[in-house]
Amino acid sequence: MTRTSRLRPGRAESGGSLTEAVMDHVRTSVIDGSMRPGEWYSAYQLAEELGISRSPVREGLLRLEEAGLVEFVRRRGFRIVPTTPEDVAEIFSIRIALEVPAAERAALANAAGWAQDAAELRAAMVAAAERDEQQLFFEIDQQLHALILDAGAMPRSRRLIDQLRTSTRLLGASTAGDKRGYSDIIEEHDPIVSAILDGAAAAAGDAMRAHLVTTGVLLVAQALERAGRDEDPGALWDRLTAGFAR
Repeated sequence: MTRTSRLRPGRAESGGSLTEAVMDHVRTSVIDGSMRPGEWYSAYQLAEELGISRSPVREGLLRLEEAGLVEFVRRRGFRIVPTTPEDVAEIFSIRIALEVPAAERAALANAAGWAQDAAELRAAMVAAAERDEQQLFFEIDQQLHALILDAGAMPRSRRLIDQLRTSTRLLGASTAGDKRGYSDIIEEHDPIVSAILDGAAAAAGDAMRAHLVTTGVLLVAQALERAGRDEDPGALWDRLTAGFAR
């Protein structure tokens, strides 16, 4: 591995807490590029680097394997499972199925303080964009989506979507680039937030669907490029999401 990182002193020492810490460490390492899809890593070395016993490392890796994020082979180690174009399309079909009604429910909820929270997150996204802090920008993006799910009273969906977003981050790149800048992403969120604040449920759902479809197609294109597949991402998206991401 390319870095060492011991768990901070004072963290709760229960097995469950350490297991969650291992999972968080692996997710973060994938996102920042310290761990790369397809490469084999040592569970024993990871335990040594984190300064903990092997049991919570093994448990954390097994739980990540259940989520489809890693392949764990006893006596060999583990590797990050790369996200395929088909994975991306399925993930975004699930996200659309959950986040569109979440936006509609949020519009009907009229949650106290929601407008201020949303405005603060938007301002933070703008500031991160101005500093070209891509990882922070998408962490705040995730917080905004979580805020909408919370306002829609869908906490289990929020946890599932957080996990799914980790899977798409395994692509190693964001959707911010030549075809879609930070400002484009911020502007895609604006009509979602405006419709929620106006109590316009149908409009909020439509805006969320449009945003997720745009993101999904771009990530399918990235996954195709990474896999060396010469296919049209829009056509593949339409085929793979037929009946789901309408």
